[in-house]
Amino acid sequence: MVGAGAFRIVFFGTPDFAVPTLEALLRSVHTVVGVVTQPDRPSGRGHHTTDSPVKAAAKRAELPILQPERMKDPAFVDALDALHADLGVVAAYGKILTERVLGVPRLGMVNVHASLLPRYRGAAPVHRAIIAGDTETGVTIMRVVKALDAGPMLAARRRPISADDTSDQVERDLGQLGATLLVSTVDDIAAGRSTETPQDDGLATYASRLTRDDGLIDWRWPAARIHNLIRGLHPWPHAFTHLASTRYIVLRSSISPGSTSAEPGSILEAEGDRLVVATGAGMLQLTDIQAEGKRPMKARDFLAGHRIERGARFGQA
Repeated sequence: MVGAGAFRIVFFGTPDFAVPTLEALLRSVHTVVGVVTQPDRPSGRGHHTTDSPVKAAAKRAELPILQPERMKDPAFVDALDALHADLGVVAAYGKILTERVLGVPRLGMVNVHASLLPRYRGAAPVHRAIIAGDTETGVTIMRVVKALDAGPMLAARRRPISADDTSDQVERDLGQLGATLLVSTVDDIAAGRSTETPQDDGLATYASRLTRDDGLIDWRWPAARIHNLIRGLHPWPHAFTHLASTRYIVLRSSISPGSTSAEPGSILEAEGDRLVVATGAGMLQLTDIQAEGKRPMKARDFLAGHRIERGARFGQA
């Protein structure tokens, strides 16, 4: 039984980012009547099928779980209807919802989006913000409409991005921030005190889905831009470069003070814990690196086991 001022909520989500929101709803006055998450997929080196983080959390809470392959599957729509949800909550579900699905909860759906809309609509808002060198991001609660991340906004909270933050660190914080904000927003909707602000479509930017090719380092770029790429693509798909015939994954870096006239990609230092590379403007120190197929290493350990000559150049496959 749902009390007065409380909603029956159906939750849509899949990755780690969505789990804090689901757990916050479970602690709230509202009732989660079901969870929709992506179908199980093989993952990892062994390609074993595992539960998504949201599915695992839903199992712990003994919630009904729906995993449709297609949003238009009549059996899925019927099962969704049968939950009699007042409101749908979406957090990084990973599929576009159809108009029929959006219309099932009597009050529609709201979404927890990891950017300050209308900036960075799309699949990879945190990563794209860091890659762009932004110094601030945030989370927005918005009304879900058919157009991608274009619905009116109900609430937003900001989070600064430091010079060395990686995407997993920022996304983890936004997941927690979004969970708290979502519950307070749902409370406001239930109390009739929520307001919706249309987005300015003219200010919208698109955060496209990441691919492995996004990680290729162009050493002609300034050191700061390469550093942003490395931390923005951590922990996936990672920035990478080549030396001779070997592909190297660059896990962490720091901007090294000073300047150089050496060709971009040239290795300026390769001793102790110092692996320093020339860029198009400035120098970059690689602090964590991984030869493809090998384990990640700190620069000191890497240099102890790999013969890297000063003057050699990264970026030549």
